Amino acid sequence: MQLIWLRSDLRVRDNSALAAAMAAGPTVALYLLSPEQWRRHDAAPCKVDFWRRNLVELSAALARLNVPLLIRQADSWDAAPGVIAELCREQRIAAVWVNDEYGIDEQRRDQAVARHLDGQGVTFQRRLDQLLLQPGSVLTQSGSYFKVYSQFRKLCHQRLHRALPTLLSVPAAQTPLALAGDTVPAAVAGFTAPGETLRRLWPAGETAALERLASFADERIDHYHEARDIPAQPGTSQLSAYLAAGVLSPRQCLHAALQANQGEFDSGNQGIVTWINELLWREFYKHILVGYPRVSRHRAFRPETEAVPWRDAPDELAAWQEGRTGIPLIDAAMRQLHATGWMHNRLRMVVAMFLTKNLLIDWRAGERYFMRQLIDGDLAANNGGWQWSASTGTDAAPYFRLFNPVSQSRRFDPQGRFIRHWLPELAGLDDKAIHEPSAARGGLFDEPDYPRPLVDLRLSRERALAAFRQLPQNQARATS
Repeated sequence: MQLIWLRSDLRVRDNSALAAAMAAGPTVALYLLSPEQWRRHDAAPCKVDFWRRNLVELSAALARLNVPLLIRQADSWDAAPGVIAELCREQRIAAVWVNDEYGIDEQRRDQAVARHLDGQGVTFQRRLDQLLLQPGSVLTQSGSYFKVYSQFRKLCHQRLHRALPTLLSVPAAQTPLALAGDTVPAAVAGFTAPGETLRRLWPAGETAALERLASFADERIDHYHEARDIPAQPGTSQLSAYLAAGVLSPRQCLHAALQANQGEFDSGNQGIVTWINELLWREFYKHILVGYPRVSRHRAFRPETEAVPWRDAPDELAAWQEGRTGIPLIDAAMRQLHATGWMHNRLRMVVAMFLTKNLLIDWRAGERYFMRQLIDGDLAANNGGWQWSASTGTDAAPYFRLFNPVSQSRRFDPQGRFIRHWLPELAGLDDKAIHEPSAARGGLFDEPDYPRPLVDLRLSRERALAAFRQLPQNQARATS
């Protein structure tokens, strides 16, 4: 008997480990509920609910293949080896099949399970699934992991041109087993389910995910490079939650994009090329997790930036979290996050820079808060984005590059449509004043339902620049 241990790969189509397991023999599936571990990893309640809802859909899809889905409890991953070993003994499992995951805790968990199973003669079979290219196969000439995305992307293009990953079809149904699957629980203890409004924004299951991918590829991908920065428009794919949970594979996304672009990676339609590059950014940050494990340990990718004198400002952090900064674009973005479990990508950068530069608050506070809210929370992408914005990460924005949130608002939401949607208390302001209410009417604006700015943008920018300039490496550059 074969066992497919499902994690962030909640689909039957193009699932490397599932296809391999079913080719090897009669197969059962396993999903571990690990609420304590999820809390340690700051998993958002809406994300845990999304996993659970997708498990319901996956259970039905597996049943059509006559593969029973078994649900077991391992509150923390320390318990996973024992729980899986016991199941292997019960079902006389010969091999456990998994799709690789890349965080340091995930890798340690899998190593511990593999050692435990080896002791009872069960093999542990790993497959590439979350990524297009195996970590360690895309390296610099000196044999190290890339630190610069453009160089990484160039080599990825070369590799993918030579050998494009193929899509795996749904395995044929196996002979029914004398084993019933388990019922997916209606809730996970300790994680409050979101409301139906949010759930409707993110329908579960492969069919919904593939429909969303097809709609994007057919209707919006051609203009992605122009529309992706406009938060009031549906210009992005909104596939990140499905990729994070593995309801979609990156191979499926890449094939859809290439099909729409006559097979071209770096020429043809600019919107499609830009979106493929975003898929490769996702790939890049996963490779960084493997090559530089310190980012999984809440450490700065650039160790010298650990000396940044971050401020301890709990009241300002709370105002940022709650959308009370007095900067409309920031506050609107935070309200979008709370209501939908998602934030527009341009705004993720803007609000992250505001926290880390204008407020000079440690990026780790923002990274953790985002993970506790995001339905698409992914360690690699979230950490990579936060460290890029904070100028502590790989290929990061230079410390002297700060997005001005008011300028960003005027540029990417010129009519204030996004702001008006999320901050209805400002809807009565004109298209100029809505970006900076405190400057309206000669500075006499007084809206009791909306706060004045938390900081002066110019002065807080200078404070951030001064803090980064005092780092030894920046002082050395200034005197060289």
